[in-house]
Amino acid sequence: MVSSRQLENLGYSKDAIWKAAISGRLHQVQHGVYAVGHTSLTGEGRCLAAVLSCGDGALLSHRSAAWLWGMTTQLRMPVEVTSPSPRRTRDALRVHSAQALLAEDRDSSNGIPVTAVPRTLLDYAAVDPRYLGWALDRAERRGLIDLVAIDVLLSRSVGFRGVARLREALRIFRTPAFTRSGLERRFLALLGNAGLPRPSINCFVAGYELDAYWPTERFAVELDTYDYHGGHTPFEEDRLRQEDLKLAGIEMTRITGIRMDREPKSVADRLRRLLAQRRRHLRRGNQPSTGD
Repeated sequence: MVSSRQLENLGYSKDAIWKAAISGRLHQVQHGVYAVGHTSLTGEGRCLAAVLSCGDGALLSHRSAAWLWGMTTQLRMPVEVTSPSPRRTRDALRVHSAQALLAEDRDSSNGIPVTAVPRTLLDYAAVDPRYLGWALDRAERRGLIDLVAIDVLLSRSVGFRGVARLREALRIFRTPAFTRSGLERRFLALLGNAGLPRPSINCFVAGYELDAYWPTERFAVELDTYDYHGGHTPFEEDRLRQEDLKLAGIEMTRITGIRMDREPKSVADRLRRLLAQRRRHLRRGNQPSTGD
């Protein structure tokens, strides 16, 4: 990718640039931005072209920055860029204006100027709060979460759209409880918000390690994502595990991260009903004689 300004700095005249475009050596991708000798654009190429088209100081931002950092899996169109000066949004490009970006708000990834991770999370919280939990989980798995840096940004961004959402989403990252994944933290937050009893986390029962377990109800929850349980061998092992737990008198249900994000109230309500049903079952004298 190269911009007209970069070509002019290399000594090309506007007429030479025009002739290169006509001959097919340059292919215009954005206003004033060209792919050199090809038209097969990668996602990174589209992002770089969008940033170059917005001039000096522009940064890839919002959903596009989240994709570049690996917080989301799909690059959505239009590409989003933050520019220090107002610019017109065009096809395949959405421009946000921000005149107060500091040096710590700026970074680079794969050679593309991009908002730093804390700023990316704040912008993402402003435009796509529905999937903010997933973005935070993926950021954590990549070692990108720096709570100190994020808190500094939040403290100087009072009144900015997304501050309250990001602060609330980060609350589960500050829990003192031992958990091994962001998914488990989100599950504990869901239980706390719904007033449900807190289970034991990552405990061994009947020879298996359970994600969440209520010993009084002899009831377990397995938290599922394909990343954790994908593949044929884990699939078969999970089914055997559920049968063994049932033989030991332990009921289990599975809850996915997608369900927790999309319908947290429904997940909490169904879990409340399952726990109540389990208590009724045990009170009727049907508690199994097998032990842990």
